Amino acid sequence: MKWRIAIAAICGLILTLLLQERIKVASRFVQYRLTGKKTVADRLSEYGDNATARLKPYFDRAHLSFPPKEVILLAIKDNRTLEVFARDADMEWRYIREYPILAASGTLGPKIAEGDRQVPEGLYRIESLNPDSLYHLSLRLNYPNDFDRQMAQDDGRSDLGSDIMIHGSNMSIGCLAMGDSAAEDLFVLAARSGIENVSVIISPVDFRKHSATPKLTNAPAWIDRLYEQLKTDLKPLTENQSAGGAYGSPAAGEPPAHP
Repeated sequence: MKWRIAIAAICGLILTLLLQERIKVASRFVQYRLTGKKTVADRLSEYGDNATARLKPYFDRAHLSFPPKEVILLAIKDNRTLEVFARDADMEWRYIREYPILAASGTLGPKIAEGDRQVPEGLYRIESLNPDSLYHLSLRLNYPNDFDRQMAQDDGRSDLGSDIMIHGSNMSIGCLAMGDSAAEDLFVLAARSGIENVSVIISPVDFRKHSATPKLTNAPAWIDRLYEQLKTDLKPLTENQSAGGAYGSPAAGEPPAHP
């Protein structure tokens, strides 16, 4: 009896949290209708100082200017983390910090079609910033990219899906939900660095630690080609260090990870 009560309580808590998030999204929709659309400049004015204050200590620790010349956002699906790397001109990539991915639907493996609930895998660019997202703020990826389109053509597939974002909130279908504070950081970082200078790598596993290809159900014929390319893309991020501490380990006195 006690375990049934406990399960019911947990389910009730989950439903309450989901309902609260949906109410928040709905309230944003109403707010945008009442107040009008915001611009990227509006959001930088609103969130820029606080986001910069959160980010700059990490860049100072890595001895990098803020904003940097180039940024890589590395999302690892299986451990639900997004790592930030940056560099100035003619420098190696340096680890900045890590954020937890709060929600991402689907399983390991690439996105194949509209409605499959999959988060894409591959190398992407930031296509645009959305200051009026229902999920607080969002960074739109250029999915499908050239590789996605070519593989779909080879497979005879169409309707690949679209509107893949990195956004706020804690729920998502096919996107990466980072929470509002992290979304503000990433939005401001991309805006001030220039979206043309930001790359996004989405990998099923951390190929810096695991060389084997993950076992997938109904994997496409070209999956090895994609994952070999991802292994290559991750290599520049493998041996680098943030100043004073090894990659993946905070240096002494480094600011705490995002809550």
